[in-house]
Amino acid sequence: MTDQRAPLDPVSAAIADAGLVAILRAPTAAAFSAVADVLVTAGVTALEITLTSHGALEAIAGLRRQLPSTVQVGAGTVLTDDDAKAAVGAGATFLVSPASVPIATDVPFYPGTFSPTEIFAAYRAGAPLIKLFPAGGLGPSYLRDLRGPLPDVRVMPTGGIGLGDIAKWLEVGAAAVGVGGPLIGDAASGGSLTALAARARHAVGAVAYARS
Repeated sequence: MTDQRAPLDPVSAAIADAGLVAILRAPTAAAFSAVADVLVTAGVTALEITLTSHGALEAIAGLRRQLPSTVQVGAGTVLTDDDAKAAVGAGATFLVSPASVPIATDVPFYPGTFSPTEIFAAYRAGAPLIKLFPAGGLGPSYLRDLRGPLPDVRVMPTGGIGLGDIAKWLEVGAAAVGVGGPLIGDAASGGSLTALAARARHAVGAVAYARS
């Protein structure tokens, strides 16, 4: 299959280059700040704030002010146009959904998919990155087999992916990997930020290893 797409937009290109999106959930908007600082210091440059978190929009706006412009701050669990409008209004640079829903937005939108049919439909619709969710139960072999007939799709596996799985997914062709709980742990609810820093360095190192 010949890739007929235009080159990736700058935000999606930055995420693909980073290879890792940290997915953050927290009980309050204030809890995101310290966690984000630790992640960015460790080398993470793409953060997804789930809209199911209390104060998510406030957190997105605050992180956009707090973090360097080279860090992409996006919104996850975007399910409606209203979600998208609110997230973009708060400053989100990209949007992610767990489902293949039609979203009208001016920032990159990464729809959720599971089957080859859904993945190809998202590709045909022009999605720059395509979320594979939940990916953990499928395993990297699923993406390896998928990319046989669909070599041009840029897939971002998310859901049920541990730190030890990051390199495995990238080695079979994932454009980037979304990691939540195994990376963040309990850091957003008062857990050790030192332990978070170690996990983040491990994750960033896994990306570097897979691409070396």
